[in-house]
Amino acid sequence: MLRPVLAVCFTLLLSACAAPPQRPDTCPPCPACPVCPAVEPVKPAEKPLQPAAWEDLPGWTEDDVLPALDAFRASCATLERQAAWRPACAALRDAKLGESGMKSSEGVTARAWLEANLVPWQLVNPDGAREGLITGYYEPVVKGSRTKKKPYLHPVFGPPEDLVVVDLTEIYPELKHMRLRGRLEGRKLVPYYSRGEWAEEESRRAGQALLWIDDAIDLFFLQIQGSGQVELADGGRVRINYADQNGHPYRSIGRWLIDQGELKSHEASMQGIKAWARANPKRLPEMLNANPSLVFFREMAVEGSGPQGALGLPLTPRRSIAVDPRHVPLGAPVFLDTTWPNDSKPLRQMMLAQDTGGAIRGVVRADFYWGSGAEAGSLAGKMRQKGRLWVLLPRGHVPDGSK
Repeated sequence: MLRPVLAVCFTLLLSACAAPPQRPDTCPPCPACPVCPAVEPVKPAEKPLQPAAWEDLPGWTEDDVLPALDAFRASCATLERQAAWRPACAALRDAKLGESGMKSSEGVTARAWLEANLVPWQLVNPDGAREGLITGYYEPVVKGSRTKKKPYLHPVFGPPEDLVVVDLTEIYPELKHMRLRGRLEGRKLVPYYSRGEWAEEESRRAGQALLWIDDAIDLFFLQIQGSGQVELADGGRVRINYADQNGHPYRSIGRWLIDQGELKSHEASMQGIKAWARANPKRLPEMLNANPSLVFFREMAVEGSGPQGALGLPLTPRRSIAVDPRHVPLGAPVFLDTTWPNDSKPLRQMMLAQDTGGAIRGVVRADFYWGSGAEAGSLAGKMRQKGRLWVLLPRGHVPDGSK
């Protein structure tokens, strides 16, 4: 019964949105014109993908692209499911670029290979802006335990059994990257518990916890990052990775602190937020619950170069980015032009779109993966730069977003 109800609701929403606007009562009578005078038409949105040349990419000739090629080669396992990518991925395997067996006498550089097989397309926002927000993320390392005992009092949960995930793609292909999440009350699907509501659920679900963490704010930022490593009290270490989410929208606690007058905008970094939390322990739940979004994890072994991204591949430190898959094909190489965190020093290099994130929405928008541990966390927490992006697509392929 769930699918017909959702389909009807969605159809009604579409009908309501498509209904023509009514003539307002304030419209003056006009014998020659039965409706209000026409207003200036809204400028159509810019195409998100626009043709570019290699010369448009600042710093392209200075970037050492070889470290990114291994990540590109791994992405091909997913990309070559699409016909457009098969020739390029096959050519990459044949070229053996970046591999120890490559012969210098061949005279083929990685950059020349990329220029011969791929073409840059610049990402452009609907309003025509070519710059967007570039943030950073990392893999935290936190302290935890398999059992609840002091100081390990904050539970880490896997996806709960009563979380219902609804995929409407078969009925509405335009909703390919959208999912409904909720829980059943009788035969009715209602929103799943928000972060604040889930706090009341934790005590009765304690037996379902995967792990226990010693610090609530560390656990919160682990959820924001989407993955992390847990140093266990017995000396072992495990990785926990994003498994699902409660369906509520992400809300920035940094923005909440700014709106509350607690921090200035330049202070709302991860480090600044943590400092405020240490100084205001009684207000910690209030701050955390300002973000209703809640992440659930799965446990994994600590192996590979990093945690698994949305492609199911290990992320590569300083070469993987999270993107909005509605505009950037997952697995594709992307050239990034931005600056280092809190600095004007250029950061220009080829990246791989290997991950997604709840806060990563928009065309010119990316999250830069810095790696694991404290140093990576320091860089990621400070990163809020402007930047430009070019997707590198197979030569001869015309993407949908350019039409």
